[in-house]
Amino acid sequence: MSGQYRFKKIKKSLQEAGVKFVRILWCDNANIIRGKAVHVEMLSHYFEHGVGISAGEQGIPVMYDAIAPDSGVAPVGEIRLVPDWASLTPLPYAPGHARVLGNMILDGQPWAFCPRNFLIQMINAAKNQGLEIQAAFENEFYLLKHTDTGIAPTDSTVFAATQSMDINREVIDGIADALIAQGIPVEQYYPESGPGQQEISVRYTDALEAANRQIAFRETVRAIARQHHLTASFLPKIFADAASSGCHIHLSLWHDGKNLLPDTQGVCGVSQIGRAFSAGILEHLPALMALTTPSVNSYRRIRPHTWSGAFRCWGLDNREAAVRVPSDPGLGSSSHFEVKTVDASANPFLALGAVIAAGLDGVQRGLEPPNPVTEDPGNLSIEQRTANLIDPLPTNLGDAIARLQDNHVLLNALNPQLSQAFLAVRQAEWLAMKDWELEAEVKLLLERY
Repeated sequence: MSGQYRFKKIKKSLQEAGVKFVRILWCDNANIIRGKAVHVEMLSHYFEHGVGISAGEQGIPVMYDAIAPDSGVAPVGEIRLVPDWASLTPLPYAPGHARVLGNMILDGQPWAFCPRNFLIQMINAAKNQGLEIQAAFENEFYLLKHTDTGIAPTDSTVFAATQSMDINREVIDGIADALIAQGIPVEQYYPESGPGQQEISVRYTDALEAANRQIAFRETVRAIARQHHLTASFLPKIFADAASSGCHIHLSLWHDGKNLLPDTQGVCGVSQIGRAFSAGILEHLPALMALTTPSVNSYRRIRPHTWSGAFRCWGLDNREAAVRVPSDPGLGSSSHFEVKTVDASANPFLALGAVIAAGLDGVQRGLEPPNPVTEDPGNLSIEQRTANLIDPLPTNLGDAIARLQDNHVLLNALNPQLSQAFLAVRQAEWLAMKDWELEAEVKLLLERY
């Protein structure tokens, strides 16, 4: 299909859908979703080469629109944000607007600082090993109302309370309808443990589409909540005395349409290649956390006995393990595994790409994970944990950053430019906020995430 014919076809479909503006989106190293909108009548000027953005955008931390020191980028330099037209979606919550994900391009080639291209590279690395990655992000978030004294949850119920379903039915139905209208299948919904906290899970898909869906999910939830005069927040820790919000990554490995993970004879019902991939994640998890739990606020969530994966271990149906293997009664083994030390302050392209890089290292080296843990690791003595190779994971962002700085497998996967910019952004955030109280974090970050 020629470029001109494709343009005319896309423009016609947009006009038929009543679209006036096309939002071209990117997600930066601080995990802020940003975009520039092009009017549909001017689309021909931007269809092939996209819109221009400053190279400095990839050096901006969450606190302000200024470039972090030593990020390797500057206000000088123009990058093209080129639409991936396969991701084009009219927005049911914003009539007249559509969304498309952009790739960062410099001189006609993928820019080294582009997070989305990093995930594409890791997907290709997996393909070179005969592996296809299927994934899904599982989000928890709070629905909040504004009062004269500040923010408050929409309800004060407990886990899976049907009363909460009734209280929040209209907004949850609106979110589900909007996701489905964008081609994102909704699987399950239930109220989570915190007051006003919700969880909606969507169907797994290929890795790039899973990350695209995570961008769409965050955008959709927040937009629908606003229509109901509410604020939706994915911030990991909002209330000191209430449950935190995670964003677990579910993963499976495939080849020629076959899931490679199930093995009824394998440990925890997982095949050898699945165990090697999991072992790679566990091996690199302390450094991975700089990418999967990358905000200062993230570490208020990572605590023992909170189902957040505070210890480096794995186990069958063990929700305290950092890597959980869910049982599947239909298979008699397991179809996938879940990485729990993830939250929605993570750029999904960086987080999923880094998890794939770690897993592939485990496959290449033929790693085997330690013995699976069959109880809450937080209940074991230090001696028992040491004997079973169970480590406490980093308890603050500074520690996780230091681990990543020493992890050559992940740094090489990211490439020198992207790793420098990412580390500079998150280091700037750590230095700025490491001594903040929770209230100050929430004030700044509540509506950023």
